[in-house]
Amino acid sequence: MRSLRHIKIKLLLTAICFFSVFVVISQENRQDSIAAIKQLQKEASNAISNQQFEDAIVKLIDADKQINEGGFKELKLDSKLHIAELNYYIQNYGKAKTEVELALKQIDNFTRAKTKAYTYTLYGLILTRNEEYALAEDYLKRADKLYAEQNDEAGQANTILGFGILELKLNNYKKAINYFNACLPTFRIEDLKYQEAFAEINKSQALLHVSNNEIKDALGKAVSSIENAERIVKARGYSKLNSEIYKVKAQIALRQGNSAEAEKVFQQYIILNDSINAVYKQAISKGVDAESSVGDLTEIIESKQSEIEAQARSLNLNKMTTALSIALIIILSLLTLSLYKNNNLRAKANNLLQDKNVEMQSAKEKAEKASLAKAQFLSTITHELRTPLYAVTGLTHLLLEEDPKEHQREHLNSLKFSGEYLLSLINNILDLNKLEANKVELEKTTFSLKKRINDVLIALKKSADDRKNTLRLEYDDNIPSKLNGDPLKLSQVLINLIGNSVKFTQNGEVVIRVTKMDQGASKVKLHVEVEDNGVGISKKKQKSIFETFSQASLQINRKFGGTGLGLSIVKNLLELMGSKIHLESQLGKGSKFWFNINFSIPEGLNDDSAATPAIVKETDYSALENKKVLVVEDNKINQMITKKILEKNNMVCDVADNGMDAVKKVEELTFDVILMDIHMPGISGIEATQKIREFNKSIPIIALTAVTIDENLDDFYRAGFNEIIPKPFKTEEFFEKIYKTLENKKLPTPS
Repeated sequence: MRSLRHIKIKLLLTAICFFSVFVVISQENRQDSIAAIKQLQKEASNAISNQQFEDAIVKLIDADKQINEGGFKELKLDSKLHIAELNYYIQNYGKAKTEVELALKQIDNFTRAKTKAYTYTLYGLILTRNEEYALAEDYLKRADKLYAEQNDEAGQANTILGFGILELKLNNYKKAINYFNACLPTFRIEDLKYQEAFAEINKSQALLHVSNNEIKDALGKAVSSIENAERIVKARGYSKLNSEIYKVKAQIALRQGNSAEAEKVFQQYIILNDSINAVYKQAISKGVDAESSVGDLTEIIESKQSEIEAQARSLNLNKMTTALSIALIIILSLLTLSLYKNNNLRAKANNLLQDKNVEMQSAKEKAEKASLAKAQFLSTITHELRTPLYAVTGLTHLLLEEDPKEHQREHLNSLKFSGEYLLSLINNILDLNKLEANKVELEKTTFSLKKRINDVLIALKKSADDRKNTLRLEYDDNIPSKLNGDPLKLSQVLINLIGNSVKFTQNGEVVIRVTKMDQGASKVKLHVEVEDNGVGISKKKQKSIFETFSQASLQINRKFGGTGLGLSIVKNLLELMGSKIHLESQLGKGSKFWFNINFSIPEGLNDDSAATPAIVKETDYSALENKKVLVVEDNKINQMITKKILEKNNMVCDVADNGMDAVKKVEELTFDVILMDIHMPGISGIEATQKIREFNKSIPIIALTAVTIDENLDDFYRAGFNEIIPKPFKTEEFFEKIYKTLENKKLPTPS
């Protein structure tokens, strides 16, 4: 019994040993098979890198067959993704979709989140190419959520790129640009050069579909993006991306109006794209062959080929001649077909060029309409704001004149300051609007530059003193004493630049330097600097500081005030004068604004009287007493305010409600001066002035109006006005202009 038991135990141990050896051998065989499959996949990846797509697709299909035959379920998902990715790359989107959908079936609760996210991203991209946009967006959102949970920035950047391509396909160009801008920094940090170049190409394409009103210098940004992509592609040899670059460059050339260059580049795109597509088609064909075992049929065909060739050699000369003739006909037919195809491609290219020209013309018209609408809106709003503001500033002045109590005076002074600040803002908006609407023209007069700068410094001295700043001028004495140019525009530039430096400097110094760079017989080139040791501007904000309504920061705005219009006006005025503003600044150390500008030199250096106006006498208020003034104004509040301001100075005031009443009163009564509003019911102030000038050439007429962008001040003088006082006004300037007009008795410019 014991020996039988021993025999059974030995048999059992032998069986166990045999089974263990079998399991080990099986495991080793399985591991060897998996290693062989992974080697095939690795070789396929290398083939893809070398753009040997036929070899790659055959190896991947072979690997997939081995996975199915060996039952390696754990490798099925990766295999399907590899095949799908390659087919997506070679634009075989139908096959790519089929393979990814098979991969999706392999996903379960044990699948890694990163693999899931990648599968969803790839599926989203493929669905986008197949124009299934809603489903594509859904899968891209799923992928983005998984990457965000894993803090995988590189993966998330790929998903964002997918969203960008989706929005581009949906013609949501601004959204697409935002997505491309969002993913590009990550691609650069992670050194994902293919994705970076691909994103730059698509960004450039999106920028070509937006106007400069939507994105400033959109065309310039498109050029910059395609240049970035081109540098990467040339360094890495991405042939498919290279063909896409040619396509976008053709569109850019069209936008730039260079049709010849566009056609040339588009032809290069067609040639390169055709050769790439041929490679892709060959790879797809090879893949189909591999999947359907066409290889076996090929072997049979090749084995029979030698028999066919042997028979062909035995044919007589006539049959050979016939065969050659047929071959020649086929070659000629192919050549004809090729020429036909080439003509078709040329026709398509021409049609594309025409379509793009139509699109560009339409975009140009839309941009012009938008610009006109903006100009009209700002013109209307600034004019409408001036009317109630005139009441605010006028009534404030009247109340201050009535000897208010001390606490009331404090409030009224605050109200006066606020009114003047608001007036300054409105004037800035009007100036900027005129510049952007090309309503500003340069004048050519002789002036003294040094005197102009000194006048600006005198005007800003009080502001500098209030902030305990020193103003210092360093002026090159080699600069000609007289120059030809537009002194008013130059003064406006200097007031804004120096005023800006004064505002952002406390207990410091603002230095103005003017040096001669070059001088010829009739021209001189000057270098102008305005430097301060104030708060400075960060590198980030230096790029946008000259844009409209742009300031260094919200904190700066709250601390120092202002609207951010001054530097934008400077930029536009200098560009109008053929110059460009530059900035150097460091936070906490100060800022330096500078520009180079050309002026003409007058043929003969005249004395100062020819270059600068005579010294203005101080206003003699007593000389204005008892002067008869006709105020032509349709607004009752404005009538009352203007009349009270005049009567406070003991002037005799009469009022006309409209232009026709004004003409009748001037015919019947005698006045020393007329203050004429422009925008009135019935006939306008300009028409009323023209009618008065028909019978009275000498009476001084001053336009008292809220100027708009559409009004050219020269038109006022041609219509018969002696002077213009924009509403609202400072009372001192109001009386100064009335006094000057009465003193000079200057005749108006004839119509």
